[in-house]
Amino acid sequence: MLGGGGLVAVNVYASATEGGDQQGQVATGQVLSAPTIYCPDVGSRLTAVPDGAKADVDRELAQLDQQVVAAYQQLSQSATAIEQNPGLADDTIMNPLKEKRSASLQRIADAIGREGDRPQGLDDLAACTLRSSNQGAGQSADPQGSATPSQSGQASAAPSQGTGTGTGTGAGGQGGNGPVAADYADITSVQPNVTTPAERSGGSTGTFSSSCGVNANGLFNSDNVIVAPGVSNGAHHFHDYIGNQSNNAFASDQDLANADTSCADKGDRSTYYWPVLRLQNGKQERDAGKPGGGTEGNAGQIVTAKQVTLTFEGNPTSKVTEMPRLLRIITGDAKAFVNGPANANASWSCTGFENRQLKDKYPLCPAGSDVVRTFRFQSCWDGRNIDSANHRTHVAFEAPDGSCPAGFQAIPQLVQRIVYAVDAPSLQDGGRTVPLFAVDSFPEQLHKPVTDHGDFINVFDESLMRKMVDCINSGRTCGAGADEQPPSESTQPSEPSETASPVAPPAQTQSAEPSEPATGQPSSEPPAGTPATASSGTELPRVDASASPKKSSTTKSSTTKSSGGGVISEPTQRPDTETPADTAVAATPADTAVAAPAGQETPATGSGTQPQTEPQAVQGDLAETGVHLWPALFGGLLLASGAVLLWRARRNAV
Repeated sequence: MLGGGGLVAVNVYASATEGGDQQGQVATGQVLSAPTIYCPDVGSRLTAVPDGAKADVDRELAQLDQQVVAAYQQLSQSATAIEQNPGLADDTIMNPLKEKRSASLQRIADAIGREGDRPQGLDDLAACTLRSSNQGAGQSADPQGSATPSQSGQASAAPSQGTGTGTGTGAGGQGGNGPVAADYADITSVQPNVTTPAERSGGSTGTFSSSCGVNANGLFNSDNVIVAPGVSNGAHHFHDYIGNQSNNAFASDQDLANADTSCADKGDRSTYYWPVLRLQNGKQERDAGKPGGGTEGNAGQIVTAKQVTLTFEGNPTSKVTEMPRLLRIITGDAKAFVNGPANANASWSCTGFENRQLKDKYPLCPAGSDVVRTFRFQSCWDGRNIDSANHRTHVAFEAPDGSCPAGFQAIPQLVQRIVYAVDAPSLQDGGRTVPLFAVDSFPEQLHKPVTDHGDFINVFDESLMRKMVDCINSGRTCGAGADEQPPSESTQPSEPSETASPVAPPAQTQSAEPSEPATGQPSSEPPAGTPATASSGTELPRVDASASPKKSSTTKSSTTKSSGGGVISEPTQRPDTETPADTAVAATPADTAVAAPAGQETPATGSGTQPQTEPQAVQGDLAETGVHLWPALFGGLLLASGAVLLWRARRNAV
């Protein structure tokens, strides 16, 4: 075990509101500790658990997490005392932690033993060690053929945050447990590193997109119904949720099946969730004093995504089969900083630079570019199970050539792309001028970007899943995310009644964007099905999706390289052309196609037609019509006035 006293140092973080000149935000100076606690991840090593033992095992795994969280908090609070007496770390924290873990591991072994063969060697996983915060195992990784990590030496390119310790990296951040300057890298200094498997004969080249919003209604919690069902605060960090609206630790399969959904196509009740992104600006969110939030080092202002796209892709070597209902997939590893990169699958980039992906750094984006966070989920299924004991072995990543492992079959690959309008932080002053940003994490994971992860439960109606697979296998572009675009970004016909979402009319969506300037057109909020209400009780930054860099509209045959490698269609929210949203675009009747109903495919545009790039509200609004009618109207009025005057003159003459 590493000596505790040699790793602990005082670290004071001065908040962005140090001068107290911003209302509603508070100073966060406090004594912090630099080391973190490494414990073997028991859950990932339990590859087989009998059904009768799962509930007991899940509870004990959650208890193991809670034990580490409590030990880390104790370590942070005892920093000064341990620095003066290094032996306190072992006596008061590490040895008691080992005893608690040993008891939990014994109960896990007993539970499994009552239902089957008792596992051997679990007690070897009881001991934990202290590690310096710059000594984590989560270094650059290339998981399962995904994009290569940041270039070596980039960590040192970032200036010191000014809160470091003698080890070279301090705890940092508003919560005292990260991030630090070395967690960021300039995206312009990264070389292009995304590769794409070559398509082969027999592959599936279509895409199906679902549009489920950006969590504008503020559905957050610190549960994880996949990993810790029935355990409140099982994640120890807060998640953003879109899609299924009954997401919590106690949701049963039936609860999920009966739930409402934020998706435009109500046949998609799937649950999509990931750790929230926060600005480390001193703001106290509504979770500031709650478990999973401020009490566990997850502090600062929660950022609402500017855009979220959900695209299901095919396989370059084979057709895909339907996902089984209630299939659960976790991609990435929330504990990758101490577990190592074997299961890490984070991808960070910037708009305009998505052929460059970072795995263990947050991107510093140039002006005008937004932060992009991408998850490419496992796309090979064992054909039998909707989950597994460690939540991983029932699914797998495809090989670099696109093929699935023996015994696995290709399923649609979920690609989540999340865009944030956050500025590059001012690393030179520790984020005081422009705040740092980071994902929520287990407190001992120090908000490292390598710990980013995403979760998915398939609750598609079976009929819609069949349509998805048929669409992908036949090479088409389908789904509400492809067709039900907000009017200002729609490439569909100009009739508002056909382009507006049937579940979230433009007027409702616009009301959820109070800060949006009036443009005489419906809101361009990304999700067609985003609830109209604002976040309850929490001020969250809201950004109009139309502010993102624009790309050319495409037909089905066109594709773009997306983060993490692979080929996908244009994002769920079809991008604009280069024509500004407030510019009128003339269209002849031949240029107008028929809008596809929600959830149906869009045929490829013929060579003789051009998709209309703006909705009717932009092309033929009253202001534009007046340009042509006002001169005629004035002329008519003048003519009428002349006639009246002539009539009166003649009458007076008589």
